[in-house]
This record gives sequence, structure tokens and C-alpha cells, in this order.
Amino acid sequence: MNISRAVAEIGRGDSSFLRARLSAEPPTISLAPVRSDYDLNPDARPGGARELAPAAVLLPIVVRAEPAVLFTRRTPHLSRHAGQVSFPGGRMHADDPSLVRTALRETGEETGIDANFVEIAGFLDCYETGTGFAILPVVGLLKEGFALVPDPNEVEEIFEVPLGFLIDPANRKRRSMEWQGRQRQFYAFTYGVHYIWGATAGILVNFADKLLAE
Repeated sequence: MNISRAVAEIGRGDSSFLRARLSAEPPTISLAPVRSDYDLNPDARPGGARELAPAAVLLPIVVRAEPAVLFTRRTPHLSRHAGQVSFPGGRMHADDPSLVRTALRETGEETGIDANFVEIAGFLDCYETGTGFAILPVVGLLKEGFALVPDPNEVEEIFEVPLGFLIDPANRKRRSMEWQGRQRQFYAFTYGVHYIWGATAGILVNFADKLLAE
């Protein structure tokens, strides 16, 4: 699939293009991660089975002629992933009827975007993080008219990156850093002053692979 064609199809706001390339239904019983932080670090995977906390994020695509993906940057005082770029989302709550609800609820709480402005277009592969979460990425189209009211306790900034930039394999880089005494590899994107890495970048790579598959 050509990058420019994929961007043009999504920019028209017709969800059928995305639906043809994404999973149509989320898992209903349990999350079985297909992608993970360990894809580039297989020797770092913990031995034995471990219980993963279910979570969901929204990969929000702002529909316009040049579509963009919306991200948040977390406030620097948070105990987890402080200052990092992420998709809106979080851990599933006991009263969430589904992981889709988790993604939409967290998006509303973090960014102020009302669920009525989000059209669910499909789902990416479940992603396991090294911190013990099984994340369901929910892909949604943001319709015109949504308003941003970021939660100042969690979100320092909301910004957009052009979709075409993110799905171009030339813009994904493999980086490494030392963590817990080992060199760990991960995907990363640099767009202006924004550095997108870790699980967020891994989910973007999964998204691009599905969009551009023949």
C-alpha cells in the first residue's frame, strides 16, 4: 500500500479503509499480547507466566485533508512515565463494561474529548509492556467540533503529528539505552521537539504495518 494513498483515504474520513485493515472486534474474554516491549529484546522477557493488568489506549486520528494523530505529553510529576509522550488511555476500571469504554473514558478524562466525537474504526494487536500491562490499542476517527480540555494533573501538552510522517518506515528508528543493567532496544520517532518512544512507538509501528500491508 502506498503511503500517500493511505493518507488520502483516511483524510476523507471514510472508516471503511481502516476497517478493512484492522481487527473488527476486540477480544471479549482475555487479552493475549501479540506485540510487546520484548519484540526487540527477547532475552529480557521474564521467565514463566505473569499476570498482566488490562488497559486500553485510543489512537486518535484527526480527520482532515492532511490527517494527524493526537498525542499527550504527561506531566513531569507523575510516578509512572513522567514527561513521556503517550496516547490517551490507561488501566481498565472494575466498572468499565469493555476496553473500548476504558479507552474512551480515559480519553475524556485526560483530554476533554467527548466520546460522541470518536468513531471507532478497529483495533490493533494487543501490546504487552515491561511494566506489566496488556494494552488494547483502539483506533478512532476524531470528528470535527471536538474540544480539548486537558487535565492539568496528568497532561502537560496535547499535540498532533501528521499521519503520513508516522506511517513512513523511514521515520522510525531503532534506539537503545541501558535499563536495569542491560541494553534495551526500542522504536522511536522524532518530530520537531517531540520524542515518541517505547510502547507508544511500538503501537505506531504495528499501525503502520497494518496500513501499508498489500
